[in-house]
Amino acid sequence: MELSENRYTIGGVGIDRIADVAGLPVYVYDTAIMERQVNRLRQAFTGMPHRIMYACKAATNLNLLRVMRQLGTGLDTVSIVEVHMGLRAGFLPEQILFTPNMISYDELREAVDLGVHINIDAISVLDRFGHEYGGRVPVCLRINPHIMAGGNERISTGHIDSKFGISIHQMRHVQRVVESNGIHVNGLHMHTGSDILDAEVFLQGAELLLDVATSFPDVTFLDFGSGFKVPYKPDDVSTDVEELGRKLAERITAFNASRATPVEVWFEPGKFLMSESGVFLAPVNVVKQTTATVFAGVNSGLNHLIRPMLYNAYHHIVNVSNPTGTPRIYTVVGYICETDTFGFDRKLHEVREGDILAFMNAGAYGWMMSSNYNSRFRPAEVMVHNGTAHLIRRRETIDDLLSTQIDVDLE
Repeated sequence: MELSENRYTIGGVGIDRIADVAGLPVYVYDTAIMERQVNRLRQAFTGMPHRIMYACKAATNLNLLRVMRQLGTGLDTVSIVEVHMGLRAGFLPEQILFTPNMISYDELREAVDLGVHINIDAISVLDRFGHEYGGRVPVCLRINPHIMAGGNERISTGHIDSKFGISIHQMRHVQRVVESNGIHVNGLHMHTGSDILDAEVFLQGAELLLDVATSFPDVTFLDFGSGFKVPYKPDDVSTDVEELGRKLAERITAFNASRATPVEVWFEPGKFLMSESGVFLAPVNVVKQTTATVFAGVNSGLNHLIRPMLYNAYHHIVNVSNPTGTPRIYTVVGYICETDTFGFDRKLHEVREGDILAFMNAGAYGWMMSSNYNSRFRPAEVMVHNGTAHLIRRRETIDDLLSTQIDVDLE
């Protein structure tokens, strides 16, 4: 989002034009930022054979998936529906990795039938899979490295108490299951968490995964997950992926020189690719002053953007309607019948009823985690591509909320 001559634009399109296209509130995605982020990773990891697998749980609108496909990414999926979304967006089965957790086994069978890469994170599932498929269907193993990392306990996935992955200390058991069933292991995977700043965390996990790989000579790829931190505040920092790329490339080059089958390194960024591309725009309904606080109440709530309430996540907020107004302190809240505070004591240019507030870093897990709580409609989505704003999801109506309900005759 840029300010020029007291007018905010997203991807070169004015906020007023976007509001005309979709109404408010609305999620807006700038594909130029998506491309910038993909290219940054591609350059950072150029020193090793690699593949970028977009973690599509961040945003699965088919139009956004098609942009990622055009940018040359693969797809990391966590549900069978995401697999189908990826196929509908034009991804080939071999470009899709299926990394579920605690799913129905029927979902796993369906993924096999669809021909995508299978990632297994439980020994019991691996054993059952081996009995059914033997070595006919190659699998990737998700390893829990027992590394505590991430910006919040709810997005830390590689620690000892995590439900994700097979413990690094259970590798001997895994090998027995693999050998007894003739399972073909073609990949190893780990993901320690999200919002990781320190590159050393990735390198620590890489050493563990490389050590495990010595026991699986047919492995062709190592998936190091993602979790790269993006900046949320104006003066914030992000993961130094360039430093990580240099250090990891040295280690991978040495590892590949020692084995007959070289490995390709996979990464599965979601937030890193999408977060900064998205802006959530919501109008101000009420400016309310109490004895201690001035509230700016927007026409939205935790039903549209739950991350501040769920993760205590910070989203920078900008008053795009009054860029030259006198800065004042506001607590920005929503209209839900629970406390849904987007930000406490934020310094914003003077907020007036009817102004539009922009919530930054809304491209990942914004619309995807929205709901119909309080029977509110989920907002529209707009994609700005090559200077044009495209409506890619309309705002819901009451007919959408009622479409799956079935009237029962109570007489």
